[in-house]
Amino acid sequence: MFTAHNYITNHNKSLTREQLKHLKEKAFTGYELVQATARVCAMNMMLHGIGSEKSVPVVVGDALAADPGERFEVVLANPPFGKKSSTVIVGEDGRTSTEKDTIERDDFWATTSNKQLNFVQHIKTLLATHGRAAVVLPDNVLFEGGAGETIRKKLLHECDVHTLLRLPTGLFYAQGVKANVVFFEKKGASETPWTRQLWIYDLRTNKHFTLKTRPLKFEDLQEFIDCYHPDNRHERTVTERFKYFSYDELIARDKASLDIFWLKDDSLDNLDDLPSPDVLQQEIIDHLEAALAAFRDVAASLPKSST
Repeated sequence: MFTAHNYITNHNKSLTREQLKHLKEKAFTGYELVQATARVCAMNMMLHGIGSEKSVPVVVGDALAADPGERFEVVLANPPFGKKSSTVIVGEDGRTSTEKDTIERDDFWATTSNKQLNFVQHIKTLLATHGRAAVVLPDNVLFEGGAGETIRKKLLHECDVHTLLRLPTGLFYAQGVKANVVFFEKKGASETPWTRQLWIYDLRTNKHFTLKTRPLKFEDLQEFIDCYHPDNRHERTVTERFKYFSYDELIARDKASLDIFWLKDDSLDNLDDLPSPDVLQQEIIDHLEAALAAFRDVAASLPKSST
């Protein structure tokens, strides 16, 4: 929010008093599950000129619980990463069991316990028609089957999913976690898909960053910004790291996977440059868990046999 607020004020020096009031009190809304974190966030925002004593732009609660009814022109989100959600249930006899936390909402395309897939559907709901979103998502959202495949196909059809930025490994949360930024625009009802082509920028292959010794800097993103062509994204050109795939090509891929690479990974030619064993192990676990989750989704959808 701070970055968006500062960008607007720095690039619009002639805002009227009413526009400045709107920017301060109504332009931004944030959602936070943990109350203590929300208080810190609200205080920090007020110190940066966003919100007031009468209007705190932070909603405390579970964002996935229901459609809030509000619609937004722009959504910037970094949903919490994590494994499938579950609740521990303690029975009368003291025994414990776990139950998957699946989200069932009428505005969702599919029912799943995958939090990131649910946030994709929730963000789609939050957007006004022609509203824009940029969302940080882990790799499993790009290739997971079952509900993941359904959600990707629906997203490609009902929204213009125009850009995917593949980030280097380990930039978010933990070493080995692979993340991406997905950019899309919500559209109105249409019999034909709104996504014509998806442009993918590969900032991962043969790129090595660390949180301390080699952190990602703004200048490392400059080539992507130039390729993105923010002034008119329809005037793009193919480069070594930036290329597009048509809707037909995407849909024809197994499970409509958006997990796409084309650059040669130089580290594969040199065993000394391979990721550490714990990173490789985590990658294998992530893929196996995604496959298991897809099987569970399929199994859950099958009719139960009577006894």
